[in-house]
Amino acid sequence: MIGIVVSRADEASTHLGEQLRAVGEWTAHEDEHRADGDGGGSYYTTEGFELREFDTIHIELDDPTPAFSTPDDLDFIIFVSRHAGDTGRLLTAHVTGNFGPAEYGGDAGSFARAAPGAHKTVVDNLSEHAPDNYEVGIECTHHGPTACSTPSMFVELGSGEEQWQDAEAARAIAKAVLDLGGVAADHRPDGLEAPRHVVGFGGGHYTPRCERIVTETDWAVGHIGSDWQLDAMGDPAANREVIDAAFAASAAELAVVDGEKPDLERVIDDLGYRVVSETWLRTVGERPRAVVDAAEATLSPVAEGLRFGEIAVDSDTSRDGDTNPAETWTAVSLPDDLIAAANGVDPDTTLAAVTETTIGYETTEGATLPAGRALVADTANFKHLIDRLAESLATDYESVEQTAEGVVCRDTGFDPAKAATLGVPEGPTFGRLAAGETVTVNGREITPESVESERVEQFTVDWPEADPAGQRAETASDGRLTNGER
Repeated sequence: MIGIVVSRADEASTHLGEQLRAVGEWTAHEDEHRADGDGGGSYYTTEGFELREFDTIHIELDDPTPAFSTPDDLDFIIFVSRHAGDTGRLLTAHVTGNFGPAEYGGDAGSFARAAPGAHKTVVDNLSEHAPDNYEVGIECTHHGPTACSTPSMFVELGSGEEQWQDAEAARAIAKAVLDLGGVAADHRPDGLEAPRHVVGFGGGHYTPRCERIVTETDWAVGHIGSDWQLDAMGDPAANREVIDAAFAASAAELAVVDGEKPDLERVIDDLGYRVVSETWLRTVGERPRAVVDAAEATLSPVAEGLRFGEIAVDSDTSRDGDTNPAETWTAVSLPDDLIAAANGVDPDTTLAAVTETTIGYETTEGATLPAGRALVADTANFKHLIDRLAESLATDYESVEQTAEGVVCRDTGFDPAKAATLGVPEGPTFGRLAAGETVTVNGREITPESVESERVEQFTVDWPEADPAGQRAETASDGRLTNGER
C-alpha cells in the first residue's frame, strides 16, 4: 500500500489532496482513535492507496507511518506539497534529509529512507502528465522530515501562488501519483536482487546529472548532496557518519560525484563504497554487478574502455555466491587489424559484429573501436565474429579466405608504380587510368589491366583453439561464402 500525506498548513497540498480524490475512486472512512490534526478523523482509501491529512506542515512532521491503517503494509509514503522558489512552473520530486544543519525540519546529519524506485517512476509519470507549459525536475536532499520509518519522497507543485492553485497542474500530479500503484520503493529492474541505486554528490540544487541518471539510465538515485548541502555539512573526513548514513538511507553502494572532490571520494572509498561515472552507469545498465565486476577484473575497467556485448551471462549464475561468472566465459584476443580494416569498410556493421558475438570487449579511440581482448560465451561465437568480419571485407576485396593463421584478402587494382614506369604523367591522365579508363601517352595506348597488380592483405587471428576442420571459408567477390578451393 502507498500512503499519501496531505498537510492542511500547505494550500498547494490541500489542493493536491482535492485533485487526488477527484481523479481516483475513493472511499471515506473515520478514524476515531487518532486526533483529526494528526492523521485521524476523515481519511480516504482507493485500491493500493490511503490518504491522510495532518495539520502540521510536512517538513516538521515526525513519522506519519503510525497514522495509517496498516503501517506494516506501507510500501512507501508520498508527501504531496508545494514547491517555492524562482523556478516558474515546475513539477518536482525528491527525498528528504539533511547533510548539514536542520534548517528546514528533521534532524541534522540525518536522512529518511529514500524510495528511489518510486521516485524514478514518478518523475517519468510527471513528464507524461505535465501540462505543456510546465517543466519537470528533481531536487537535492534538503529538508525534513528525517524520522520517517517508511521509505518516502516529496512530490511538489511549484513554484508560486498561481501554480499552487492551478487545477490542471495539480491534476497532473494526482495522475502521476496514482499511476504509482504496484510500484516498489526500490528499483530492481528484471528482478535483480540488489537495488540499482546510487547516491549523488555535487552539482546544483536541481542536479542535472542526477536527473539524467533518473530519466535516461537503468539506475535510480537516492539521496543527493548538492554543493550547497556539502558545504553546510563541512569536512567529509569529520562527517563520515553522515556520508555513511546517506548510503544506508539510499540502499546504495555506489556514488556519482559531480566535480573534483578528492577528499569526499577518499571517505567514500574508505567506507567501502565505490565512486562511478555516469558513463559507467549507462554502460553497465541492467547487467548483474557480479558479471560487471568479474568482467572489469578479467579485462579492464569501464573507465578505460570496457564495453558490453549482447551475449548475456546467466543471471542465476551471477547471483550464486559460490560461482564466479568468469568461469562461464572465455577471454580471447580480438583481431585488431582485421577489425580496423572492416571498420574502414562499414563501421556500423563491424561494431554490430563485435557486440552481437561477445559478452564484453575492450575498445580504443574513445571507446568507438573494439580492440584488445573480449569475453565470449564459447569459441563458436568467436568463429562467428571472424565470419562476419570476413563477410564485411568481401565487399572491398575480390576474395577473402580464412586460414589457420587468420584471414587473407586478395584484390587486383591500380598500381601507381606501374603507371609511372610506363610514363603516365601525374594529372588528369593519371586519374583517368586509375579510374579504369584506357589512355594514350606519347602515342601509346595504355589499358587499366596493364597497370594492375595483385594486392594481398593478411590479418592474423589468435584462435582460442585449433581451427575446427571444415571451418575455413573463402568469400568470392560477389560476397558468397564457399567452403574449400574455388
